[in-house]
Amino acid sequence: MRFQFKTSYNQDIRLFKDKVDASWYGLLAVAVLIVPALMSDYYVGEATWVFIYAIGGISLMALVGYTGLVSLGHAAFLGIGAYGHAYFLQHGVPWVVSVTLAVAITTASGIVVGLPALRMTGIYLTIATLAFGVIIQEVFSRWESVTHGFAGMPVEKPTIFGVPFHDEWSFYYLCLFFLVLVLWMTRNLLRSPTGRAWIAIRDSEIAAQSMGVNLAIYKSIAFAYSAGLMGLAGALFAHKIAYLAPDIFTILLSIQFLLLVIVGGLGSLHGAVFGAIFVALLPPLIAILRDSIPASMNDAAAAMNIKLLAIIGEGIGNFLKKPGVEAGIFGLILVLVILLEPLGMYGRWVKIRVFFSTFPMYRGATFKRQKSYMRSERLR
Repeated sequence: MRFQFKTSYNQDIRLFKDKVDASWYGLLAVAVLIVPALMSDYYVGEATWVFIYAIGGISLMALVGYTGLVSLGHAAFLGIGAYGHAYFLQHGVPWVVSVTLAVAITTASGIVVGLPALRMTGIYLTIATLAFGVIIQEVFSRWESVTHGFAGMPVEKPTIFGVPFHDEWSFYYLCLFFLVLVLWMTRNLLRSPTGRAWIAIRDSEIAAQSMGVNLAIYKSIAFAYSAGLMGLAGALFAHKIAYLAPDIFTILLSIQFLLLVIVGGLGSLHGAVFGAIFVALLPPLIAILRDSIPASMNDAAAAMNIKLLAIIGEGIGNFLKKPGVEAGIFGLILVLVILLEPLGMYGRWVKIRVFFSTFPMYRGATFKRQKSYMRSERLR
């Protein structure tokens, strides 16, 4: 069992709790750097998707998890960043300048959405962001001179300062660099007065306002920062998908990002990364099971001479091939997480870590939610 004794205020605001914590992150960094050498190009590409989704998850986490503002329009910000970056590249703008302009345009869009939404909270704000997402999707479809409409827009592989990032390995490290940069920026921002103001707004807007927090300014900053990060994710997303079309950036993609932060764990940067691993790797896992389950069941049926196993395996394979199954599995997992583990994947990891760090003195009621009472209820 290891106890941490705090002797200064700086221990509360530094990046790592102690040297042990920093050493674990160092080992993680080494593992992430050498992983591509141990995997095929296919799995390197899937890991790249995790990084891109993680950047988008951090974007939405800053808004939903730390500021308490729910958005269903972040697929629109992703599309603005992707289309803006692709448009600038087609007109000969250098890659770094193109990404900067795409992030700037997306940030401005976030401010435009955030300002009218300052007077709305809860479900009304969610509906407003949903309407924004629908409007932007129509813009992608109709503004053919920029987006090429449903004909689509091809996106070339990135070339930065004359260095090509055309293979899976190089693009993997490019996305990893931006993920680390975004994590570092967001972590430092959350330790600043701005981040603390966001958390105060999330917990209680009235209490935050009584402490001098300007709700309009900090909500606008949250929307702008969240949209800017999603614009960066959109630029990388455009290169990864290689061909943009309006039907990619639908409400389902926004729900997928919201699922990411909820399943990963609200109010945690670790949760954004855990959720990205889940959201990015579940579709290929379903595809693998779709082919492997019938084959393995057929082999078992042949070995055991039981035809029923082959019939069951074929039925499972046909079920997984039906359209909409993936969305249904996402929804089922979301319901189960909300019911069984409201703190998400990171919350479960914290419980496991606390169990082993305090064993054998761990108490089952450590994370049990206590019932809260109003003052009038305490008098009964």
